[in-house]
Amino acid sequence: MVPEEFSDPASKPTNDIPLPPLRSSSQTVDDNVARLVQAGLQDLERRRRELQQEIEQLERRRDRIQAEMRTTFAGTSQDLAMRLQGFKDYLVGSLQDLATSAEQLDLAPPAVPPSPEPGRPSGGRPGQPGGATFQEEPPGNLSTTAFSIQRFEEQRERVRSLIDQYRTRPDYYGPPWQMRRTFETVHADRVSNWFFTQGGRGAVTSLGSRLQNVVVASGAISALYAIYGDRLCNMVLANTPERLGEWRRWLQDCLGISRADFGTNRGLMLFESPESMVQRAERLMENGYLPMLIIDESENNLPLAALRFPLWLVFAPDLANPAQDDYYYQS
Repeated sequence: MVPEEFSDPASKPTNDIPLPPLRSSSQTVDDNVARLVQAGLQDLERRRRELQQEIEQLERRRDRIQAEMRTTFAGTSQDLAMRLQGFKDYLVGSLQDLATSAEQLDLAPPAVPPSPEPGRPSGGRPGQPGGATFQEEPPGNLSTTAFSIQRFEEQRERVRSLIDQYRTRPDYYGPPWQMRRTFETVHADRVSNWFFTQGGRGAVTSLGSRLQNVVVASGAISALYAIYGDRLCNMVLANTPERLGEWRRWLQDCLGISRADFGTNRGLMLFESPESMVQRAERLMENGYLPMLIIDESENNLPLAALRFPLWLVFAPDLANPAQDDYYYQS
């Protein structure tokens, strides 16, 4: 008998079932990773669309709120607060000036003026009743303080030197009434033209910003103060308290002065009414002071009487670059 292990395998019955071909494990892993990546991309795309929709909703809400702010009281409250702050600064400074002036009032009876010499006409303004005319000039010969080229010839070099110093060697910690801000060529050109071409009496084109105009005016004031000292009285005319508050604040910054330098008969004076400014300038000239009139570009009503004073500086609007009120843009 043939051993079983040596028998013919074909003669043995078999129950084996054929198996499908096996796939490699690496191909299975790749398929799983591809499915995960595809699912992740779909989830990211869905989230991106949701975020895009939320962003669009927020932008529409922002635009709606901005439109409401521009048309409702809630939107104008910030501008109103800025205006009130400017008026507060102006009012506080004016009250302080009033208190200081009240303390300095001389309540003694006025001295009786001496009678005029025989044959000598009494003093008065031309055109007043009686045909009286000035016979004596106030101290300092104010009738010759207009800066014509002939009158100003001996001081031309000093003023040029001061303007050049402000432009090239600024002193940010100098004494009061000296220019303390950056004084650029555009400012120096306007001040030089006002001194040497217009003779200290004329209009300069606005720089489109009240702050820049204050820098120009401060350069002229500083140079004049170096020549005339406390005799110089600067008078600023603007038609709203907010604009006067800006002039006060920026003049203090440019010239290194304090509120004590603002007064009714000294230093710097602020006016909303051109008639009041002209009347004060007349009294100052009668008392021997030298008034300098500075007119903000927003002022449209300038009396002709202001043009007869020896010093006046008017900022003319630049039609190509209209100015904007700076307090609208403060934070």
